[in-house]
Amino acid sequence: MAAGKEIRGKIKSVENTKKITKAMEMVAASKMRKAQDRMRSARPYSEKIRSIAANLSQANPEYTHAFMKTNDAKSAGFIVVTTDKGLCGGMNTNVLRAVTTKLRELQSAGVSAEAVAIGNKGLGFLTRIGARVVSHVTQLGDTPHLDKLIGPVKVLFDAYAEGKINAVYLSYTKFINTMRQESVVEQLLPLKAESLQAEKGQHSWDYIYEPDAQTVIDELLVRYVESLVYQAVAENMASEQSARMVAMKAATDNAGNVINELKLVYNKTRQAGITKELSEIVAGAAAATGS
Repeated sequence: MAAGKEIRGKIKSVENTKKITKAMEMVAASKMRKAQDRMRSARPYSEKIRSIAANLSQANPEYTHAFMKTNDAKSAGFIVVTTDKGLCGGMNTNVLRAVTTKLRELQSAGVSAEAVAIGNKGLGFLTRIGARVVSHVTQLGDTPHLDKLIGPVKVLFDAYAEGKINAVYLSYTKFINTMRQESVVEQLLPLKAESLQAEKGQHSWDYIYEPDAQTVIDELLVRYVESLVYQAVAENMASEQSARMVAMKAATDNAGNVINELKLVYNKTRQAGITKELSEIVAGAAAATGS
């Protein structure tokens, strides 16, 4: 029964794997709820900043912030948001494929690119393809902190304000629901005028500026862009935990199917061995009787 012993070893191994994937599924489900709450709680902040910035921009149409101006530089910047860990299905693969497509479009137009990597997976990918990584941040943990993100992304924001790059693109995985996440590559800079338009029917406040309108607008638009990056990271983390939960559930179900198949093979092998032994006994008894 050497074959049966080997099959029993395989069954035990798959059962151990199933326990691990089941535990990871439960952990991801717990973290997913917290990540979703964090993502939703960040939305009112960015929406309020956008609303205030829209009112300030309308009150001072003669001033245009550097983030809303266009330039003719032959370089673009990318903020690539990925995860630090794997085992989350094709989430990172999809967003990196979208980034690669956008990079090829820019290269065909004669535009070079530089990137900021947020997450180990994106950093490793950009390094492998030979992209110019100007800064990066990894090991953010389960809770993103804005102070860790400001430094790396500020490199691209300053470069845009100085006219060294003509656009900044933000790529991340947008959370739709638990079963669906969408990879997006959207233009972050220059800010589009329609993104800073006040909503219809919204009251336009008459603000008193301290120290002056230009300084307030400068600070506010920087905070607005930073809040968009933070929101993208929060969305990406919620998507990561959702994708990992789904992937681990699929792995657990597959492990169960493999165990059932191995048990069926083991039972067939064991039955064949018993049948063989009985045949040998009957054949031996018949030979003894015939003699």
